[in-house]
Amino acid sequence: MALPKANRLKSRKDFQAVFREGIRRHGSHITLRALRPSPSSKPSCDTALETVKKHLTPAQIGISISTKVSKRAVVRNRLKRQIAAALYHLLPKMSPGWRIVIVVKPAADIECVTQQFLQELEQLLEQAEVFNGYS
Repeated sequence: MALPKANRLKSRKDFQAVFREGIRRHGSHITLRALRPSPSSKPSCDTALETVKKHLTPAQIGISISTKVSKRAVVRNRLKRQIAAALYHLLPKMSPGWRIVIVVKPAADIECVTQQFLQELEQLLEQAEVFNGYS
């Protein structure tokens, strides 16, 4: 199950912003980079509508898997699909406005996403305080 279009991080500019300014959390199989939504400095009548729109934008997620993980595109694409399916179930818990990039580390046997792999992903999201109730 793919992520909805509104929840996908697509542009190179967005990826670069997350890598440049975002926070990092490391696990054994995954590195999580997350860029917190920027608060508006001074609200006015004109910017009030824009801030409401900013707060309503959903969390955007990108998944990065290099050829160091596997030379075969089939394996990399399978990993992306499995991670996206796991994130699909975590989307309702995420605070709006976050931009997140999940980088899969080169590991020995990552042919398929295991339960331990998914638990690590959820723990990293909790550590970065991406879920509702933290921010």
